[in-house]
Amino acid sequence: MWEKYTFDNIVMRPDCLILGFTRSNDTIGRLFKKTAVAAHITDKVMSLAHDAVSLWIQWSRLISIMDEVDVALVRTSFSTIVGETRDFAVVLLDAEARSIAQSQLSSPAFTCSLPSATRRVLEEFPREALRPGDVLLTNDPWICHGHLPDFYVIVPLFGPTGLIGFVATAAHISDIGGRLDEIEARDVYEEGLRIPPSLLYEAGRPNRQLFDILRANIRYPDMVLGDVDAIIGASRLGEARLQEFLGDYGGDAFAAASEEILRRSEVAMRNAIRAIPDGTYRGSTDADGYEGDTHLEVRIDVAGEEVRLDYTGSARQRAGASINSVLNVTHAHSLYALKCSLLPDLPNNEGLFRPISTTAEEGSIVNARFPAPVKARSKTSYHLHNAIYQALAPALPRAVQAGSGSFWSLKCFGEEADGSRFAVHVLPNGGRGAVRGMDGSATVAFPGNGTITPVEVIENLSPLLVLERSLRQDSGGAGEYRGGLGQTIRITARERPVMVSVRPDKMLHAAPGLDGGSPGAKGELTLDGAPMALRPTRLEPGKELALRLPGGGGIGDPRRRDPDALAHDVAEGRVSAAAAAAYGVHADEVA
Repeated sequence: MWEKYTFDNIVMRPDCLILGFTRSNDTIGRLFKKTAVAAHITDKVMSLAHDAVSLWIQWSRLISIMDEVDVALVRTSFSTIVGETRDFAVVLLDAEARSIAQSQLSSPAFTCSLPSATRRVLEEFPREALRPGDVLLTNDPWICHGHLPDFYVIVPLFGPTGLIGFVATAAHISDIGGRLDEIEARDVYEEGLRIPPSLLYEAGRPNRQLFDILRANIRYPDMVLGDVDAIIGASRLGEARLQEFLGDYGGDAFAAASEEILRRSEVAMRNAIRAIPDGTYRGSTDADGYEGDTHLEVRIDVAGEEVRLDYTGSARQRAGASINSVLNVTHAHSLYALKCSLLPDLPNNEGLFRPISTTAEEGSIVNARFPAPVKARSKTSYHLHNAIYQALAPALPRAVQAGSGSFWSLKCFGEEADGSRFAVHVLPNGGRGAVRGMDGSATVAFPGNGTITPVEVIENLSPLLVLERSLRQDSGGAGEYRGGLGQTIRITARERPVMVSVRPDKMLHAAPGLDGGSPGAKGELTLDGAPMALRPTRLEPGKELALRLPGGGGIGDPRRRDPDALAHDVAEGRVSAAAAAAYGVHADEVA
């Protein structure tokens, strides 16, 4: 049922932006009470309601445009990392390079770093100098998202009055040269080709020299440049759809809607922050690192309607290990974690970022100085949410998440019988951490959302045979709400050897539980039953590579778990009868 509030309690609902109504039991709705629009009520209620409805219709259309760009990119891409794993994001920016709309399946942290990266590129190529047909490109880790395989492709959009915005894409490409090793490097120069902000196309004409440099330095140039062409083609589709939008609503409609989306979203985030008690909250976590633990600390200061995260006390940056995170990656992952807790239902845009700042000591592992090696920066950045949610648990007990099992990187590459090269790159996921009221999802990444690459695709594109892909029993941490399960993947080579490279995580430090919940199971990586070295390895036919990905942490005392839910877990094979002891139940009671 709906409840009509008095004018001083008018809200902006996160799912429809219609003023004047909300569910009486809607927690999110209560967070939005007394927004800035309430000051404009009185005799203009109907006009404002109409504006809100119009705004929601226009915003939904902009999001649908980016969804269409997303689908076009998937369908025309060449690589598994883009077309199957979906390790990319597409974002619509306004003329000031502020994010307004994104595809709903975009990789979250990319969407938080694309706006600032675009503005940095525009310092080299000013808006007034851009022309139709231009395409900008960079993969500089200190501008983009922290490692060289992430290509940021920026396509300016033009209307009758000139530049109106950008379609910006961040995509993980299959190769950028450099070492085959995923973790060991002494500096970023060993990790591949670094491209400063550049014009890939100028007024529709390709920059042949840049294309030649790319082709000469990449192991799979047809695959990589095919993905780049797919990105540009999908962006052009977005440009055509935005022109249709302007045709329907007028030349200034996008700019006007953008300003209102940013303004209202900022107000909503500030109100959500205001609901957190002022104070200082601290959290910490330890990660596997490489040949030694990585310690992460965060101090979160909440003051009125602003939040400041400070990572002082975290480990220093590492030499000889590609696990360093640059500050823009640290900030992006911090934004995403807070957004999930405070405004999970509001479509993402840059207005939400404005009240949140991130600092860290320069030279730390979360603010690495150039030219630190950064290729495996997710070995650090994907643990930040553990510290953030531990810190905020006392203030937001129902809006935090236990630790997640993260993703692993699995690359398989080699030569076909005819001498041509192949490469398959997939990102299998561990289990997601539990939240109050819901078990963690099995094999779902956090803080990412990469999808599962089908077995058929892996086997069709490489001489690999997948022997098993199954949910990993007992890998989810026990709790009132159980952590999500990891997965087991066993593969072998068929007719000829295949080079494989695996970047595992949480093999030493499990995904932590919260509020009495147990940690998830640690990961395991073996080759023919023995621990596998963390460097490119030759997989011979008949040898077996096994990945056992970690599970998510549980939340709450396991003894408070619903007995029917536990019995269902045992019946489905998610929890063994023996492991039911962690819930205070004897094996014979659930067998």
